[in-house]
Amino acid sequence: MIFGTGGLGRAALEIFESNKNVVYGFLNDDKNTHNTEIDNVQVLGKTSDESFLKIIGKKCDAFVASDDNALRKSLTNMLVKKRKVMPINAVHNSVIMASSAQIGHGNFFNGGVVIGAGTDIANHCILHSKSVIDHDAKLGDFVQIGAGSVVSANVVVEEGAFIGSGAVLISGITVGKNARVGAGSVVISNVAAGKTVFGNPAVEIEK
Repeated sequence: MIFGTGGLGRAALEIFESNKNVVYGFLNDDKNTHNTEIDNVQVLGKTSDESFLKIIGKKCDAFVASDDNALRKSLTNMLVKKRKVMPINAVHNSVIMASSAQIGHGNFFNGGVVIGAGTDIANHCILHSKSVIDHDAKLGDFVQIGAGSVVSANVVVEEGAFIGSGAVLISGITVGKNARVGAGSVVISNVAAGKTVFGNPAVEIEK
Protein backbone atom coordinates (compact mmCIF):
# COMPACT_ATOMS: atom_id res chain seq x y z
CA MET A 1 0.00 0.00 0.00
CA ILE A 2 1.40 3.40 -1.00
CA PHE A 3 0.53 6.40 1.17
CA GLY A 4 0.49 9.43 -1.13
CA THR A 5 -0.44 10.00 -4.76
CA GLY A 6 1.96 12.72 -5.89
CA GLY A 7 5.02 12.33 -8.07
CA LEU A 8 6.85 10.38 -5.39
CA GLY A 9 3.94 7.96 -5.12
CA ARG A 10 3.93 7.34 -8.85
CA ALA A 11 7.72 6.84 -8.84
CA ALA A 12 7.39 4.38 -5.95
CA LEU A 13 4.73 2.46 -7.86
CA GLU A 14 7.11 2.12 -10.82
CA ILE A 15 9.88 0.91 -8.51
CA PHE A 16 7.73 -1.73 -6.82
CA GLU A 17 6.25 -3.00 -10.08
CA SER A 18 9.66 -3.18 -11.76
CA ASN A 19 10.79 -5.30 -8.80
CA LYS A 20 7.80 -7.63 -9.37
CA ASN A 21 5.92 -6.45 -6.28
CA VAL A 22 2.14 -6.12 -6.42
CA VAL A 23 0.81 -2.74 -5.26
CA TYR A 24 -2.59 -3.17 -3.59
CA GLY A 25 -3.54 0.50 -3.93
CA PHE A 26 -2.93 4.10 -2.90
CA LEU A 27 -4.25 5.97 0.13
CA ASN A 28 -4.56 9.75 0.05
CA ASP A 29 -6.42 12.36 2.08
CA ASP A 30 -7.58 14.41 -0.91
CA LYS A 31 -11.12 13.16 -1.59
CA ASN A 32 -10.87 14.29 -5.22
CA THR A 33 -8.35 11.52 -5.84
CA HIS A 34 -10.51 8.74 -4.40
CA ASN A 35 -11.74 6.12 -6.87
CA THR A 36 -9.34 7.41 -9.52
CA GLU A 37 -6.39 5.42 -10.85
CA ILE A 38 -2.67 6.04 -11.14
CA ASP A 39 -1.15 3.85 -13.83
CA ASN A 40 -3.99 1.32 -13.39
CA VAL A 41 -3.71 1.21 -9.58
CA GLN A 42 -6.69 2.60 -7.67
CA VAL A 43 -6.72 5.33 -5.02
CA LEU A 44 -8.78 3.53 -2.39
CA GLY A 45 -9.43 6.12 0.31
CA LYS A 46 -7.99 8.18 3.14
CA THR A 47 -4.75 7.42 4.97
CA SER A 48 -6.72 7.02 8.21
CA ASP A 49 -9.34 4.61 6.83
CA GLU A 50 -9.37 1.62 9.20
CA SER A 51 -10.82 -0.71 6.56
CA PHE A 52 -7.54 -0.41 4.68
CA LEU A 53 -5.17 0.14 7.59
CA LYS A 54 -6.15 -3.18 9.14
CA ILE A 55 -4.48 -5.09 6.30
CA ILE A 56 -1.15 -3.29 6.81
CA GLY A 57 1.26 -5.65 8.50
CA LYS A 58 -1.00 -8.64 7.84
CA LYS A 59 -1.62 -8.85 4.12
CA CYS A 60 0.63 -6.10 2.79
CA ASP A 61 3.46 -3.71 3.56
CA ALA A 62 3.31 0.09 3.54
CA PHE A 63 5.40 2.80 1.90
CA VAL A 64 5.07 6.51 2.68
CA ALA A 65 5.41 8.52 -0.54
CA SER A 66 5.64 12.16 0.51
CA ASP A 67 8.52 14.61 0.32
CA ASP A 68 6.85 16.79 2.96
CA ASN A 69 8.82 15.79 6.05
CA ALA A 70 6.09 16.78 8.50
CA LEU A 71 3.53 14.62 6.71
CA ARG A 72 6.06 11.83 6.21
CA LYS A 73 6.81 11.79 9.94
CA SER A 74 3.11 11.88 10.86
CA LEU A 75 2.21 8.95 8.61
CA THR A 76 5.25 6.97 9.72
CA ASN A 77 4.42 7.52 13.41
CA MET A 78 0.85 6.40 12.76
CA LEU A 79 2.01 3.19 11.08
CA VAL A 80 4.55 2.42 13.81
CA LYS A 81 2.27 3.17 16.77
CA LYS A 82 -1.08 2.04 15.40
CA ARG A 83 -0.13 -0.83 13.10
CA LYS A 84 3.21 -1.76 14.72
CA VAL A 85 4.89 -1.82 11.31
CA MET A 86 7.78 0.13 9.80
CA PRO A 87 7.45 1.37 6.20
CA ILE A 88 9.51 -0.61 3.70
CA ASN A 89 12.22 0.65 1.34
CA ALA A 90 11.56 1.52 -2.31
CA VAL A 91 14.81 0.80 -4.18
CA HIS A 92 14.97 1.17 -7.96
CA ASN A 93 16.53 -1.82 -9.67
CA SER A 94 19.19 0.40 -11.27
CA VAL A 95 20.59 1.52 -7.89
CA ILE A 96 24.24 0.60 -7.33
CA MET A 97 24.75 -0.17 -3.65
CA ALA A 98 27.95 -1.39 -2.01
CA SER A 99 27.59 -4.60 -0.05
CA SER A 100 29.05 -2.87 3.01
CA ALA A 101 26.47 -0.06 2.98
CA GLN A 102 23.94 0.00 5.80
CA ILE A 103 20.42 1.27 5.23
CA GLY A 104 17.41 1.60 7.49
CA HIS A 105 13.68 1.48 6.71
CA GLY A 106 11.23 3.52 4.68
CA ASN A 107 13.83 4.92 2.29
CA PHE A 108 13.26 5.91 -1.36
CA PHE A 109 16.18 5.41 -3.79
CA ASN A 110 15.33 6.39 -7.36
CA GLY A 111 16.98 5.35 -10.62
CA GLY A 112 20.73 5.65 -11.00
CA VAL A 113 21.51 6.31 -7.34
CA VAL A 114 25.00 5.21 -6.25
CA ILE A 115 25.66 4.28 -2.62
CA GLY A 116 29.31 3.74 -1.75
CA ALA A 117 31.17 1.41 0.58
CA GLY A 118 30.69 1.88 4.30
CA THR A 119 27.85 4.38 3.94
CA ASP A 120 25.22 4.56 6.68
CA ILE A 121 21.77 5.72 5.60
CA ALA A 122 19.21 5.88 8.40
CA ASN A 123 15.41 5.80 7.97
CA HIS A 124 12.89 7.54 5.68
CA CYS A 125 15.44 9.24 3.45
CA ILE A 126 14.71 10.30 -0.13
CA LEU A 127 17.51 9.98 -2.69
CA HIS A 128 16.42 11.31 -6.06
CA SER A 129 17.66 10.14 -9.46
CA LYS A 130 21.42 9.81 -10.04
CA SER A 131 22.44 11.18 -6.67
CA VAL A 132 25.73 9.83 -5.30
CA ILE A 133 26.44 9.00 -1.67
CA ASP A 134 30.17 8.31 -1.57
CA HIS A 135 32.02 5.97 0.75
CA ASP A 136 31.70 6.35 4.52
CA ALA A 137 29.11 9.13 4.29
CA LYS A 138 26.32 9.15 6.86
CA LEU A 139 22.71 10.33 6.44
CA GLY A 140 20.34 10.79 9.37
CA ASP A 141 16.59 10.17 9.39
CA PHE A 142 14.32 12.06 6.95
CA VAL A 143 17.18 13.46 4.84
CA GLN A 144 16.38 14.44 1.23
CA ILE A 145 19.03 14.45 -1.49
CA GLY A 146 18.15 16.12 -4.81
CA ALA A 147 18.66 14.64 -8.26
CA GLY A 148 22.27 14.56 -9.41
CA SER A 149 23.70 15.69 -6.09
CA VAL A 150 27.03 14.39 -4.81
CA VAL A 151 27.54 13.70 -1.12
CA SER A 152 31.28 13.10 -0.97
CA ALA A 153 33.21 10.71 1.24
CA ASN A 154 32.93 11.05 5.02
CA VAL A 155 30.21 13.70 4.86
CA VAL A 156 27.58 13.70 7.64
CA VAL A 157 24.09 14.94 6.78
CA GLU A 158 22.02 15.17 9.94
CA GLU A 159 18.31 14.49 10.45
CA GLY A 160 15.84 16.40 8.31
CA ALA A 161 18.42 18.19 6.17
CA PHE A 162 17.56 19.01 2.54
CA ILE A 163 20.16 18.97 -0.25
CA GLY A 164 18.97 20.58 -3.50
CA SER A 165 19.42 19.11 -6.96
CA GLY A 166 22.93 19.16 -8.38
CA ALA A 167 24.60 20.23 -5.14
CA VAL A 168 28.09 19.01 -4.24
CA LEU A 169 29.12 18.44 -0.62
CA ILE A 170 32.90 18.34 -0.28
CA SER A 171 34.46 15.47 1.70
CA GLY A 172 34.42 15.56 5.48
CA ILE A 173 31.88 18.32 6.14
CA THR A 174 28.75 18.13 8.30
CA VAL A 175 25.35 19.50 7.31
CA GLY A 176 23.37 20.09 10.50
CA LYS A 177 19.87 19.04 11.48
CA ASN A 178 17.12 20.60 9.33
CA ALA A 179 19.65 22.64 7.34
CA ARG A 180 19.03 23.37 3.64
CA VAL A 181 21.47 23.46 0.74
CA GLY A 182 20.31 25.24 -2.41
CA ALA A 183 20.30 23.57 -5.82
CA GLY A 184 23.65 23.61 -7.61
CA SER A 185 25.60 24.75 -4.55
CA VAL A 186 29.13 23.65 -3.74
CA VAL A 187 29.47 23.26 0.03
CA ILE A 188 33.05 23.40 1.29
CA SER A 189 32.48 23.91 5.03
CA ASN A 190 30.09 22.82 7.76
CA VAL A 191 26.49 24.02 7.67
CA ALA A 192 24.96 24.76 11.08
CA ALA A 193 21.65 23.22 12.13
CA GLY A 194 18.63 25.00 10.69
CA LYS A 195 20.64 27.24 8.36
CA THR A 196 20.24 27.67 4.59
CA VAL A 197 23.24 27.99 2.28
CA PHE A 198 23.50 28.65 -1.44
CA GLY A 199 26.12 29.34 -4.08
CA ASN A 200 29.62 28.31 -5.15
CA PRO A 201 31.13 28.30 -2.64
CA ALA A 202 27.95 28.08 -0.59
CA VAL A 203 27.30 30.86 1.92
CA GLU A 204 24.56 31.32 4.47
CA ILE A 205 21.51 33.23 3.29
CA GLU A 206 18.64 34.78 5.19
CA LYS A 207 15.31 33.00 4.93
